[in-house]
Amino acid sequence: MTSIPTQETLTCEFKSDRKCLSDHDLLEAVICLANTDGGELYLGVEDDGTVTGLHKNHLDLQNLPALISNRTVPALAVQVSLLTAHDLPIARITIPKVVNAVATSDGTSKRRRLDVNGRPECVPFFHHEVSSRHANFGLLDMSANSVPGATMADLDPIERARLRQFITRYNGDQALLELEDDALDGALGLTIRQGSDVVPSLCGLLLIGHQEALRRLVPTHEIAFQVLEDEEVRLNEFSRAPILQNMEWLETLFKPLNPEKEFQAGLFRVPVPKVDSRAYREALANSITHRDYSKRGAIHIRLETDALVISNPGGLVEGVTLNNLLTTEPRPRNPALADALKRIGLVERTGRGVDLIYRGLLRYGRSRPDYSRTDNHSVILRLSMAEADIAFLRLVLEEENRRGKPLPLYSLIALSMFREQKRLTSSQLAQGIQQDKKRATHTLEELLEAGLVQSHGTGKGRSYTLSPKVYKTIGKEVEYTRQVGFDKLQQEQMVLNYARQHGRITRQNAMELCRLTKDQAYQMLKKLSAAGKLVKQGRGKATYYVAV
Repeated sequence: MTSIPTQETLTCEFKSDRKCLSDHDLLEAVICLANTDGGELYLGVEDDGTVTGLHKNHLDLQNLPALISNRTVPALAVQVSLLTAHDLPIARITIPKVVNAVATSDGTSKRRRLDVNGRPECVPFFHHEVSSRHANFGLLDMSANSVPGATMADLDPIERARLRQFITRYNGDQALLELEDDALDGALGLTIRQGSDVVPSLCGLLLIGHQEALRRLVPTHEIAFQVLEDEEVRLNEFSRAPILQNMEWLETLFKPLNPEKEFQAGLFRVPVPKVDSRAYREALANSITHRDYSKRGAIHIRLETDALVISNPGGLVEGVTLNNLLTTEPRPRNPALADALKRIGLVERTGRGVDLIYRGLLRYGRSRPDYSRTDNHSVILRLSMAEADIAFLRLVLEEENRRGKPLPLYSLIALSMFREQKRLTSSQLAQGIQQDKKRATHTLEELLEAGLVQSHGTGKGRSYTLSPKVYKTIGKEVEYTRQVGFDKLQQEQMVLNYARQHGRITRQNAMELCRLTKDQAYQMLKKLSAAGKLVKQGRGKATYYVAV
């Protein structure tokens, strides 16, 4: 008997066939799945998962793929298989996720979503949602397109002057300052040509548009700044001003809320902010360039008691997941807007702003950026504002001074993970840096050579901990002694348990069991023998030990 899912999900649909499901209803269910994330449709199963089987008219499934292909635009290719569940026939229709939205031949277009109770439902797929989907797949850059009804009068000369000031202030592309206004607009993609006319792009309106024009033409553009103390709202401000004006407004609001402490490092005084300014600016710029401007909802910058939370409408674009944020190529939802901000100097030129966000937290001993609340509808980033670990920061600065360059990001991530987990293998670090095991091992061995970590065991069982030098520098010598001491006691207990269970243990057994070198295994067995817990038997290669 075939096992089938027990309930419907966003990618799993049940359809009853007791009354012979109509072609129209079947096609709607198929395109709903295709226009979302694809999935499987089980024909002959009730909504509650009860199997009732196929209607006699649907027992011959050979023509079903052709029916679906001929009645969808563009033609949709599915796979159909006949299954048996509870001695009843059902059909499993496997439906791919499509890039270009698909509709029925009579013009019906729908998509799948979860309702307020978390149950899947099929709803109309509107035109503006199709544009949003194309942007998610990188097929459409909304920021590079014109906005219906926009004219050159909607661009504000004062905001263009502000843009030039930003280029100077943030060391942007200085060649832009030599251009006349019209040429500058064209070079940054603020305007586009339509026939004989030049009109503003969405990018142009967002950067240098009149505020009134933005309210009228881009009603989805809005930024909110909130300050919370526990459950109390201390500040709640909203703005629909153009982006550059908003950046100055947000900086003015945030600066007094982001005090700096200082400590002496050699000849220099090192500032320690609650939130690293570059990390904050990159996170803010990311929310602006990655938000979905076809969806209502503001970008929220929320200052909580222990964290800064930045969120924007629109989930991660196609191909970007929480498991490849550190390694995937930059894929902004609005490439024209992202490129303009890079050339102005507001964001990292390589598009690897996420690296700066990570670095801006980790070097102060704070936890990694938290994207865990991100979903299909919004990206939510939490930046910890925990007290900086000055001893750890001093260690990082000393190592960077020794190297003459910043610590690699993967090394900072590794040190952060050591602080959280105490002990790491290369496989565990590989997950943390979203790289393969070879790259993780290279990072660990570099830290080993620098004296920042030490290794334990050999081969596949090789693991690493922070070195005594690091524990001493950060003032946690007792924690190191406890960690290493616990390891030795645990290994000795494992050896004794093995000897009791199997009647004997050899040095090779101990090496494999505890992942030790030959000498380490010999010393442990010798120590246990001297303590009267093991008795040595045999000689040379035939030596083994039995438990007392």
